[in-house]
Amino acid sequence: MRERFSSHLPAASLVISIFALVLSTTGLADAARHALVAAIDGHAITTRPRPNALLVLGKNGKFPASAIPTVRSAKNASTVDGLNVDALSACPPTSADLGTWCLETSPYPLTNQEIGQNNYFWASQACVERGGFLPTAAQLIGAAKRVKLESTIHDNQDTATVNLDPSVGLKDQREMSATLVTTAAGSDAAGSEGVSIGATGNPRTGEPNPVPIPAVPEPATLQYVTVYSNGAKGGFAGSEPVSQPENFRCAYNKVPGANKTENG
Repeated sequence: MRERFSSHLPAASLVISIFALVLSTTGLADAARHALVAAIDGHAITTRPRPNALLVLGKNGKFPASAIPTVRSAKNASTVDGLNVDALSACPPTSADLGTWCLETSPYPLTNQEIGQNNYFWASQACVERGGFLPTAAQLIGAAKRVKLESTIHDNQDTATVNLDPSVGLKDQREMSATLVTTAAGSDAAGSEGVSIGATGNPRTGEPNPVPIPAVPEPATLQYVTVYSNGAKGGFAGSEPVSQPENFRCAYNKVPGANKTENG
């Protein structure tokens, strides 16, 4: 029996070879090959990028052109992620382009109802609502040659914002920055959330109940640094408590979709 079976092996091999030759000449081999390698360990084989698939390299051992996304030049591009070229690269219309960021060219326009509310908290939140942030003292001083900062009544009107309206009084002006300083030592100089009435200690450790302490969210000892144009050189103009109102302007990062106009 074993000898009879062995004698048929060459014949079987010949039949398989002939069958493979027929398949290769009829195009069925290609279909069979695709069927066999359509999935490896559950991952499809593809010449185009697909999730959880295996990408076939080209004959040159590199990714095929179909797998590399094409990016049109800015000259011909229409939109990217729903934003046009101007929206991607330009600053808000009321601001100056300072490279990687933007700064408003004039102080925040307060309404009559808003005058007196523009302390550090209000200004910070107003800038965030516009899609920006309150700039630091370093940023404002760094932009003094590019943007008209608030200044004294004797400064150059071509390079600074100068208040020369006698009907409201001739006043030197300065503006708020995000930079903070404390005028006293100790952590309490930066404010305190206090201890709420009803707060208790940990009974598992025998911790006693804490004594209630009023919160101090707007300490007079925590102040923001103010700056002025100083002949477009930039200058420090002292500090004010965070609860005090002051002129300010907003800055923006040049990130797609981050900047909003007043109507945006």
